[in-house]
Amino acid sequence: MKVKGYSSKNQGIGAMFEDIYLIDGRRTPFGKMKGTMATVSPTDLAIMSSKAVIKETGIDPSLIDQTIVANICAGSADSFFLPRHIALYSGAPIPAPAVLMQRICGSGIEVIGQAAEQIGLGKGHLILAAGTENMTRMPLVSFAGRMGTDLGKPGFEDMLWEALNDTAAVPMGATADNLAREYNLNRAEVDAIALASQERYAKAHSQGFFKGEIAGIDAKGVFEAQGLKPRKWKLNGKDPIDTDENPRATNMEALFKLAPVFSKEGPTTAGNASGIVDGACSVLLASRDFIQAHKIKPLGKIKAYASVGCRPDIMGIGPVPAIQSVLGELKMNIDDIDLFEVNEAFAAQCLAVSHALKIDHAKLNIHGGAIAIGHPLAATGLRLVTTLLKSLHKYNKQTGVASACIGGGQGIAMVVERC
Repeated sequence: MKVKGYSSKNQGIGAMFEDIYLIDGRRTPFGKMKGTMATVSPTDLAIMSSKAVIKETGIDPSLIDQTIVANICAGSADSFFLPRHIALYSGAPIPAPAVLMQRICGSGIEVIGQAAEQIGLGKGHLILAAGTENMTRMPLVSFAGRMGTDLGKPGFEDMLWEALNDTAAVPMGATADNLAREYNLNRAEVDAIALASQERYAKAHSQGFFKGEIAGIDAKGVFEAQGLKPRKWKLNGKDPIDTDENPRATNMEALFKLAPVFSKEGPTTAGNASGIVDGACSVLLASRDFIQAHKIKPLGKIKAYASVGCRPDIMGIGPVPAIQSVLGELKMNIDDIDLFEVNEAFAAQCLAVSHALKIDHAKLNIHGGAIAIGHPLAATGLRLVTTLLKSLHKYNKQTGVASACIGGGQGIAMVVERC
């Protein structure tokens, strides 16, 4: 059997796989809020990353059997058609269906997991999986506007701001502050994680590591597909972009000067939280039969993944039960894992996870994380897995874990192996 699912009241749900491969992944640069990529719809961002990975692999897109896409918030008026438009303008054949899903911050890993399940069930041999988010374009909305509004009360809400708040519990940043208190984390050690993220990213960037995952974007362009209307897009500026915009040079003194945002005592600040950015990431997954028939050398194998719930007020601890669940099913432990990519939603959250699991910081987010790179919600998980597999290849390591906490109180984790 190529896929075996499991469920447990205490350990969540998951699946284990045999002979299911991630061929390669590519992403757009991640643009800062209101930055170079602010004018590009999430649909077009994902077409960019999808066409890039298809070009890089040399695979004929007409062989794609399904397209599975994650997107959290509509960033354009045609978002109802987002997964289908991504598929068609990327070259997938007309009969191949497309679907949209979301598990908030865990969506990118979930997309890969669902694609692997589809292959394991025999519902395709080649699947395009993508995650895309333009957080700048998250709209101001009036949910009751069609019914009319009272004088002076137009009733608009900011969907980006609302995305940072769990109305059943506390704002996302407050959950990181809660974890800091629970794990006795002080401001200095939290800021040190943020500084490490920036410095590790800067080093990796200077060494050209991210050239292996980022596809540059022209200043403007048109996507065309037979029988469809052209899609025009244009960056917020006259120049092309081929690097991430959120990373910045800093030091402990500068970080310490920033005031806490979510509570008086902190320690969460704008400097030790993930960046709000725009971007997309796409990967191609395939069966062993497809790999062998087309003589492809994939990046790695998808071994297993798991999703588990946790308390909403400490949602950032979600990676802990998720990692424990998936490693338990594989009969592995933390010491069996060579590298970890745990999303840095907040430095305090990531530090709490590493303390709880006793993860060696030398194995964790070795090329920097979302504090430096940014966290475009639906794209992040795909970026984590792509970065992880390319890191395993760079350092000749074998096994890695990608994981993320999820707003509302969940965690997700995936185990991969280098090919």
